[in-house]
Amino acid sequence: MLTIYLDEHAKKPLYMQLYDHVRQAIIEGRVEAHEKLPSKRRLAAHLKVSTLTVEQAYQQLIVEGYVYAIEKKGYFVEPYIAPEIKPVRRLKTHHEARVSAPAPTLAFKTNVVDTDLFPNQTWAKLAREVLSENHHEMLNVTHPQGLPLLREEIARHLARYRGIDADPARIIIGSGSESLLAMIVQIIGRRSHYAMEDPGYPKIHDLLKGNDVKLTLIPLDESGLRLDALMQANADVVHITPSHQFPSGIVMPIKRRNELLNWSYLEPQRHIIEDDYDSEFRFQGKPIPALLGLDEQDKVIYMNTFTKSLAPSFRISYLVLPAHLMPRYREVSVYHSCSVPNFEQYILYKFMKGSYFERHISRMRKAYKFKLDLIISAFQPAVDAGEIRIMGADAGLHFTIKDLRGFDERTLVDRAAEEGVQVTGMSRYRHRSEKVGSDHATLVIGYSGLSTKALEQGLEALSKAWYLTRSDKA
Repeated sequence: MLTIYLDEHAKKPLYMQLYDHVRQAIIEGRVEAHEKLPSKRRLAAHLKVSTLTVEQAYQQLIVEGYVYAIEKKGYFVEPYIAPEIKPVRRLKTHHEARVSAPAPTLAFKTNVVDTDLFPNQTWAKLAREVLSENHHEMLNVTHPQGLPLLREEIARHLARYRGIDADPARIIIGSGSESLLAMIVQIIGRRSHYAMEDPGYPKIHDLLKGNDVKLTLIPLDESGLRLDALMQANADVVHITPSHQFPSGIVMPIKRRNELLNWSYLEPQRHIIEDDYDSEFRFQGKPIPALLGLDEQDKVIYMNTFTKSLAPSFRISYLVLPAHLMPRYREVSVYHSCSVPNFEQYILYKFMKGSYFERHISRMRKAYKFKLDLIISAFQPAVDAGEIRIMGADAGLHFTIKDLRGFDERTLVDRAAEEGVQVTGMSRYRHRSEKVGSDHATLVIGYSGLSTKALEQGLEALSKAWYLTRSDKA
């Protein structure tokens, strides 16, 4: 007879307490295989519980394979086979690696923004309006290219600020630039020969390689992507960031832009993917026109995102397709739907329609210009002393620092980390293994995600880590 103590006041039901006891007895071998268990009535009487409690426990044991029943004979123990336990070498996860080596407290990253600048109150007000006024439309399926009203606002924005006459019918909205680039590969085809800048976006490189396309890496010169190398590669499609090359910060001059367009005009299958990811932020001089605004033969596929202007987690991007690629897009779109929720699209539509977006960009531009001036002022003595050179700071939300004293990149990165500051070297964005370009160490500095106080602390730490000349006020 099984004798156990069942606690009527415990949170666990009585039948589960009985189940646990019998199960453990079987696992530990205290009852043998095929041994008959007490009948429901006898065990219930012995434990002073209802027969229903015993029946529920037995049924759970039967379901899990610990017990079997024979009609009119009773309940019996199934033979128990213990699992073979083999020693497993436990590998460290990425999370454990981060715990053992904590990241620096100050990070000059390129993929973050100042969240204090996000228009929370306005966004919340517009969200309430959408829930109240667009309830039915928000819950229904929208056009696979995205909300028509939002596409019209994007077209107006492009015409006003980028000199692009974009037909809303050729604008496609998607969740992140990566998903849209994958769609472009589907439209153009994997048999085409692709090219991209080197150094360049690691995600773009990985996505193109992941789509199993032929990919050639094109080096840069002082004007951006080298045209001679592109011609030699004999590529069909090239992905570029002409308004503020990532990560070098080079702004492609009009001459090189026209040369690139002429390259695309030479062959019917050639296209240029223009990634205009942070074109809203230019701090000196007039904005240089987008390639699409200069294109006379419909060869440019234009891409942009709201990642920099709103927030990285706000994954709304869009592209403008050439007219001759729209039929192929419609073939692809049969098994695609818009990947951005209607709710977010309606809010963004109202945000742009009500001129909130323009005011928001103006506010961000002023805030980031203040931070940039702070950085330039802090580093100016080192620039004047010929220790470093700052490049690519006139546009976008990152720039590069080139060390002119002969330090290697790894040393500068490590010294910054010792002072609690994270910076990234240019080599992180190179995809070719061979040594390219100047021997001078180059660091990529993103400043948009740091508060003014954190920025000042980071600049002081970098000056100390790199032994830079500082002003008397520092």
